[in-house]
Amino acid sequence: MTTLLDSLPQKLGTADQWTEKGGVHWLDPGELSVRDLCLEMIAAHARFITITAYQLPKDEGIRLEYHWDLAGQLLGFPFLLKAEPSEDPKIESIYDLTESVDWIEREIHEEYKVDFTGRVYEPLLMREGDKLGVNLREIADICKPEPGPSGQEEVKK
Repeated sequence: MTTLLDSLPQKLGTADQWTEKGGVHWLDPGELSVRDLCLEMIAAHARFITITAYQLPKDEGIRLEYHWDLAGQLLGFPFLLKAEPSEDPKIESIYDLTESVDWIEREIHEEYKVDFTGRVYEPLLMREGDKLGVNLREIADICKPEPGPSGQEEVKK
């Protein structure tokens, strides 16, 4: 297993080395596309786990972290998505390579307006009438409660 972990950066075409943090072995994929990464993970008999999405501060974009299990080792690969203000962030879908990504790609598409190119989306899974991007700061800010006493303060009255 250690040999495979040691050889994987070279196979992925990066000079970076693994960084272990919180039980996850992280590797910056550099210029590698998410599809090429997926093909390498499948060839190494890794199992796709999930994608974690974060909206970064200001206009820094969206960070997607692809998580894979390789013989009991958790591997993480971060991808930074930046887009022009008038565009939605984009990254290639890997749904046709590993169907286990279906639900999380659709969820991230709905919650963060990330366009996973190369796939067709089914109707929205969220509440009827919801719009794409419900977890984005500029949209979520309109859902904040009005200022006033907290629920605990109301109960004390």
